[in-house]
Amino acid sequence: MSNNNIAESSNTQNPILKLLDCSLRVSVIPLSVATIWLTVTNKQDNSIYGDVKFNNLLGLKYMVCTSAICAAYALFAAIASWIRYFVTKAWLFFVSDQIVAYLMVTSGAAVMEILYLAYNGDIKVTWSEAGDSYGKFCNKMKVALILHALAVCCFMVLALISAYRVFSKFDPPFFSKQDNEERT
Repeated sequence: MSNNNIAESSNTQNPILKLLDCSLRVSVIPLSVATIWLTVTNKQDNSIYGDVKFNNLLGLKYMVCTSAICAAYALFAAIASWIRYFVTKAWLFFVSDQIVAYLMVTSGAAVMEILYLAYNGDIKVTWSEAGDSYGKFCNKMKVALILHALAVCCFMVLALISAYRVFSKFDPPFFSKQDNEERT
């Protein structure tokens, strides 16, 4: 058995790494579903300013779509991690985990911006804070953002695990003593 085959079999069959990978993928599903549910069902009426709901804010729609993609991918990846064909395609998980993690970071940043403006306003464009008028709405969005951030943390760890699996298949570059002396 060559060194590459040994590294590949030890990385794909490491039970602790595989359990951690699967556990994180499975835990992302309820976090994403809860984020979607909290966001979609969030609305508040105000007799002075009118009602606000997630449909009114593009950043919230983006977070809902991203969370749905994340949950679906996490379910698929959790199942696929036990299918031998997909296990040998570590680069597929690596690229997918990176894409989903970046999407989740951007959607979380969009919602964080919305919450920041809701609580602090923007004096330069004469926006007043809305957190006082829509406190229930803002508080539910804080909880949704926290759940989303936990899912992002899971995907950051998953991105590291998948990167380890891909890059551990390759041997480090070898330099002889003579090559090292020529470089200095």
